Amino acid sequence: MKYINKYKSLNYNSRKNSKIKLIIIHYTALQNTEDAIFYLCNKNKKVSSHYLVSQNGKIYNLVKDKFRAWHAGQSFWQNITDVNSISIGIELDYSPYGKNNKFSPKMINALKLLVNKIQKKYKISKKNILAHSDVSPFRKIDPGKNFPWKSFSSNSVLNFDKVKDNDAKIIEEWFNKNNIRSKKKIIIFGLTLIGYDTRKVNRNSKLYKKLINAYGKRYLNKKYKIKLIYHVLLKHLFKFMLTKD
Repeated sequence: MKYINKYKSLNYNSRKNSKIKLIIIHYTALQNTEDAIFYLCNKNKKVSSHYLVSQNGKIYNLVKDKFRAWHAGQSFWQNITDVNSISIGIELDYSPYGKNNKFSPKMINALKLLVNKIQKKYKISKKNILAHSDVSPFRKIDPGKNFPWKSFSSNSVLNFDKVKDNDAKIIEEWFNKNNIRSKKKIIIFGLTLIGYDTRKVNRNSKLYKKLINAYGKRYLNKKYKIKLIYHVLLKHLFKFMLTKD
């Protein structure tokens, strides 16, 4: 796999020996690759990513993996608040409102190859290939509801679609035996276990709704009904707890 190394961002610092554990996928929300390179390499913007994938499948390496790029901002995953120190950030040349409002086959194919290479190099779990909206559900929506997560399910993203209903009921029965029957409490518990930031959602309905929408966009596309979220999350938990990688 060849990277374009012509452009380099100055927006990075030391990881301070933190181990790389996450891959975070973003979109630029800019008009084209040239605008994205200018933005990510502009020291005044104070933002960057390790990689940028263009619509035609070209991969730009803007920050070396060994450095801490500034892509995740205020984020949270599995009780870690400094997500930048443990992650690789990948930006996609995509904007919901521009001419680049499609995830082209060439882009997605290049992204799959890049993610697989990073995953193998740093032994990153499939559970830890994440959306920006996973680690920042209250302020970010990228890579958005149209990102084709299903095309990654075969090799680089945790897939729990094949978990049987009876298996999911095992999880539900455990909650019932422990007198936890509120769907909201079960959803919050499940999302906490997976890694989401649930610290303030129990008492804040707006944050809870944003969290549900973030999960729904990631795993259910446009369907955010609580009943469906609950059913899918039980399967997710079953797969999550049985899968090491």
